[in-house]
Amino acid sequence: MELNTIERDDIDIAAETAVALPAASRKVFVKTYGCQMNVYDSQRMTDALAADGYVATDVIGDADLVLLNTCHIREKAAEKVYSELGRIREMKAERARAGREMLVGVAGCVAQAEGAEIIRRSPSVDLVIGPQTYHRLPHVLARVRGGEKIVETDYAIEDKFEHLPQPKRAEIIRRGVTAFLTVQEGCDKFCTFCVVPYTRGSEVSRPVAQIVAEAERLAQAGVREVTLLGQNVNAWHGEGENAEEWGLGRLLFRLAEIPGLARLRYTTSHPRDMDDELIAAHRDLRALMPYLHLPVQSGSDRILKAMNRRHTAKDYLTLLDRIRAARSDIALSGDFIVGFPGETDADFEATMDLVRQVNYA
Repeated sequence: MELNTIERDDIDIAAETAVALPAASRKVFVKTYGCQMNVYDSQRMTDALAADGYVATDVIGDADLVLLNTCHIREKAAEKVYSELGRIREMKAERARAGREMLVGVAGCVAQAEGAEIIRRSPSVDLVIGPQTYHRLPHVLARVRGGEKIVETDYAIEDKFEHLPQPKRAEIIRRGVTAFLTVQEGCDKFCTFCVVPYTRGSEVSRPVAQIVAEAERLAQAGVREVTLLGQNVNAWHGEGENAEEWGLGRLLFRLAEIPGLARLRYTTSHPRDMDDELIAAHRDLRALMPYLHLPVQSGSDRILKAMNRRHTAKDYLTLLDRIRAARSDIALSGDFIVGFPGETDADFEATMDLVRQVNYA
C-alpha cells in the first residue's frame, strides 16, 4: 500500500507540470474486450472523440487518452481489467515525469458493474463511463481535463444513438467492407447465470428510421456485409415505415432492399424470440446468410429451469426443425454451460445427446 501511495504521488507531482496538448494533436488508444457490441461501441466512442479532436493510435505509449472498453460476462473479467490498469499506471507515471499527460478511462460492462470501486482500487483512473452514456464522453473528458474524476454510470434518459456522431465516410472505408450495427441493447430474460440485465439494462430497440439511415450510410461508403447486434437481437421490435409494429424479420426484409448491401447477419438470439417472420426471412432472403447462432446452454430440462431459460430441450429441438425446414442449408451454432451448479452426470449426458441430435456446424 505504501508503494502505491508513493507511485500515486509521483503521478500527481509530475501531472502539475504535464503539458495538455491542443485538441487537434491528441491521440486515443482503445482496447476492446469481449463481444461484437463492444467492438461497435469502441468504434462509436472513437467517432465521438474524433469530433473532439482525437486521432486513434495503435500504440498505447503514444496515447494522451487510454480507454479500456470492458466485458463482465466472465467471473475474472474485472480482475483482468485491474491487472491491465496496473500496467497502464506505470506508463502514465512515466509520461507524467516527462511532462506529458495521459488520461485513463474505463468503459463497458465492468465500468457499469464496478463504478467508483474502479477509481478506489486504481487511483490513476480518471473516468469511468457505462455503456449507455458514451455520447457524453467529450463532455466528461472536458471535466476530467479540468481536474475532476468522473464516474458516469447512470442510465441516460436521452437516446445515446441520436447524439453519437456518425463516422466520416473515409473512416467507414478504412474499416473495410464488413460492419457491425447495433439495433438492440439490454435483456429482460434474467437468466440466472447472466449479468447482462444489470450491466446493459432492460431491452431497448433502436427506431427503424435510425437503423435504416445508418445501414444506408454504410452501404454508400462501400460496406457490403452488415451484422445486426443485440444482447437479445431477435427481441428487437419497433414501429415500421408503414406505422405497423415490426419485428427483426421485417427489419431484415427492409435492410435487404438497400442497394449495395449483399450480406446480412444477426447475433445473438434467444430461442423464445424466434418468430415465424424471422424464420421466413431465412427462407426468402438471399442476402441473409445461412447461419444462425442460437444458444441453448443445456440439454437438461432440470438445468434449463434452474437457469430460468423458460424453454425445454424439446422446445429448442422443435424450433430447429422448423428453421431447417425453411432453410435446409443453414449452419447452426450454440452456447453451452458445463458444470452449472447442481449439474449431475445425467444432466451433462442430456446436453451431449442434444449436441449429437442437432449436429452443429
